Amino acid sequence: MINKRRLKKGTGAAAKAAVLALILLATACGGSNNAVADPEATAGTDAPIVTDMPTEEPNPLGFTASLTGIPMEQEVKSRPIAVMINNFAAARPQSGLTNADVVYEVLAEGGITRLIAIFQSTDAATATIGPVRSIRPYLIHIGESFGGVLAHAGASTDGYAILQRQKKPYLDEISNAGGYFWRSKDRKAPHNLYTSLEKLREGADKKGYSTDVTVPTYTFAEKGSTETGVPASSIAITFMMQNYKVGYEYDATSGLYRRSINDKPHIDMNNDQQLAASNLVVLGADHKTLDKEGRLAVDLDRGGSAILFQQGKAIEAEWVSAPDGMLRIVKNGTELPFVPGKTFFHIVPNNPTFAEHVTWVQN
Repeated sequence: MINKRRLKKGTGAAAKAAVLALILLATACGGSNNAVADPEATAGTDAPIVTDMPTEEPNPLGFTASLTGIPMEQEVKSRPIAVMINNFAAARPQSGLTNADVVYEVLAEGGITRLIAIFQSTDAATATIGPVRSIRPYLIHIGESFGGVLAHAGASTDGYAILQRQKKPYLDEISNAGGYFWRSKDRKAPHNLYTSLEKLREGADKKGYSTDVTVPTYTFAEKGSTETGVPASSIAITFMMQNYKVGYEYDATSGLYRRSINDKPHIDMNNDQQLAASNLVVLGADHKTLDKEGRLAVDLDRGGSAILFQQGKAIEAEWVSAPDGMLRIVKNGTELPFVPGKTFFHIVPNNPTFAEHVTWVQN
């Protein structure tokens, strides 16, 4: 049976403000508290009521990656790198996506999506990443929310205005960092531009970009959220074009969602591995077409409906733009924990409705 459901509208201004305050407090504490205040439960009371979060086992390795929740032998201090990845058909399969901690998929012009790959905890410094493509203001927003150095090839006029006037930390193959990228002879331009974390970190050092940044953290729990959900093992996501469909199949043995595009496995060319994640997020945002080229504005501040997929279930929720700039997934005033591992976010239009962009079945 296919589930296709309209989600609740976003929280009101007062409730949203309370949620954001709670998230700021939780993230300031590293996301490790076992209890989070519930703003709906506290209405009309003198003292806050707390909602218990799952109690986690101590980490035997001592350190945890901020963006994946995976135990690490050494503390990960590297500044995140946010790379704009080409997702045009001629650019697939891409390289390096299996090393990203977080991947965002967002519409670009003409109904084509772009991938924003956030690298922080991987030690695969020399692995090829790409093909690299251009940046837009809303893509800057996403990359910057992680405290990341932005890596791209070109930008819209508005994008360059933000990067240059606001002195953002960016490495652009066209305007300021061409030596840290290379062209492959195996593909035609513009789908053949590549880089690596080694080159990008070298470029960031040469530019004098700070390495002393606060890397945001997510909330993690080994079994994920305890919120009630519905079974969901096969997921289909559409963005704009009907002939472009993102699919995921849940593998209960590994706890991973394996990604496909138009019913074919989405592969990392570096290692022939299928892209997979422990958590999937689909969130709805208002999109506006700006010009005849189809450039978009995407509202990443307003908040709205979201679905979190993890552990073979779908949980209806909401997303908010938290005070730290991160897009966070909440329900009843509490941030929902992710399962440790990689997380893929998908930002789809609210038009005609959010629910029409995502369906799921229980196999």
